[in-house]
Amino acid sequence: MTLSLTLALLALRAGLSLRRARLRGARRPAADLRRHLRLAKAAVVMIVIGFSAGPVSAVWLRGWDAFRTAHAWIALVTVGLYAATGVLGRRLEHGRSRAVDRHALLALLATLGAAAAFVAGFVLLP
Repeated sequence: MTLSLTLALLALRAGLSLRRARLRGARRPAADLRRHLRLAKAAVVMIVIGFSAGPVSAVWLRGWDAFRTAHAWIALVTVGLYAATGVLGRRLEHGRSRAVDRHALLALLATLGAAAAFVAGFVLLP
């Protein structure tokens, strides 16, 4: 998950750079958009896979109930935010939406949720 969250932070940074350029009215280089898309797509896929492994690990490896911790519920909300960010991003990529501000807000909320899940997960470490 550390790698996937690092990719998500890099994608957020690239996205914020695109946003700053858009708000200034500056031309956004196509390479910057490609970088953002490449990082974001990989991050969302890895986050969804990592989230899916969490309950499996809790039940099979530790003998816990799947969603008995605050970490699990925070992660559930966070993965939903990342999925929504990804779906809206895909719509933006294909020209089926212009909701760039909503996309940015979802990405920011997802990143904050990931930070909260990260902190909440520390108590679960052996």
